[in-house]
Amino acid sequence: MAITALPPDTDADIARVTEALAMITPRWNVRILLALSGPALRYSEIAGKVSWLQSGQLHPKLKSLCDAGLVERTEHTSRHVTYGHTDRGTALLPVLPMIVTWAEEHLEKTERPLPAIEQIEDSLTLLTRRHAAAVLWVLKSREEVSGRALARIIMPRSDWTNIYPPLRQLTADGLVDTDGTGQPYRLSVAGHGLGPVFGALSAWSAGRSLTRAAQHPIWGRPEAAPTPKTWVSNQTRLPTPAAPLPPVRPRQTTRPTWQNPDLFSHTATARPMAALPAGGPRR
Repeated sequence: MAITALPPDTDADIARVTEALAMITPRWNVRILLALSGPALRYSEIAGKVSWLQSGQLHPKLKSLCDAGLVERTEHTSRHVTYGHTDRGTALLPVLPMIVTWAEEHLEKTERPLPAIEQIEDSLTLLTRRHAAAVLWVLKSREEVSGRALARIIMPRSDWTNIYPPLRQLTADGLVDTDGTGQPYRLSVAGHGLGPVFGALSAWSAGRSLTRAAQHPIWGRPEAAPTPKTWVSNQTRLPTPAAPLPPVRPRQTTRPTWQNPDLFSHTATARPMAALPAGGPRR
C-alpha cells in the first residue's frame, strides 16, 4: 500500500532504498560485512576481525544480517559453522566506495583524515533521517517545492506542518537549501551529488545490475559516460591526465578498485585540504 502521494513506482522505489539503507546503517553492520569479504569465516575468525565488539554483540549482528539476506550461515557439522556473503551481500559491496566518494567530496572536512569506514557510517547517518529519502527524491524530480506541497506529496495523511522537522534537519545537514522562511526548498550541491549512490541502491534493491544506476529515471545521468578511475580510501584522487581518456562504451562499466584494509585504516594519507571547499554537510 502506498504511503505517499507519489506515483506507485516511485513510492516502491523509495521504500526499497529506505529498506536497503536500514539493513546496513545499524552500528557495526558495514564493518562486519567488510570483515566477511573473501572466504567464509568461523565465528571466532570474525570476532578476531571485529575485536572492538564486546562479548555477546557479534551474534545478534550476524543474525540480523542473515535475516536481511546479506550473510549466510552454513552449518557443516554441529561444531563447524561458517558465515559468508550471500550473492545479494556481495552485490551490495560496490555501493560502499560510491558512498565514500560522495562523502570525501561533500561532507565537512575534519582535522584528521577519516578512514573510509567512518566516511560510510557518517553518510549513512544522514541518509537514514526520517523521511530523508522521500524528501530528497521529490526535490530531485521537481527542483523547487514549498513545504506545504512537500507535505501533501510525502505525508498526505498527516498534518502538513509535520514536514518541517525533517526539512530543518536536512537543511542543517547540508543536503537541502532554502532562501528563508516561506521560501521553496531545493537540493543543495551535496544533495544533487547523491545521484550515483541512490541510483546504485535503487538498482541493487530491485535486483538489477548496478550498471543500471545511470539509467535511473530520477537520479541517473544516462548521457554521462563514467570516467575510469582507481578508488583508494582517503588518498588523493588521481591527477587529471594530460591527454583525454578514450571514450567508454555505453555498456562498459567501471568500478573503483576495492581495497579492504584501507577501509579500516586510521593512518591514512592526508588529502590536500586547499583543493577542497570548506564546510559541507554536517557529520
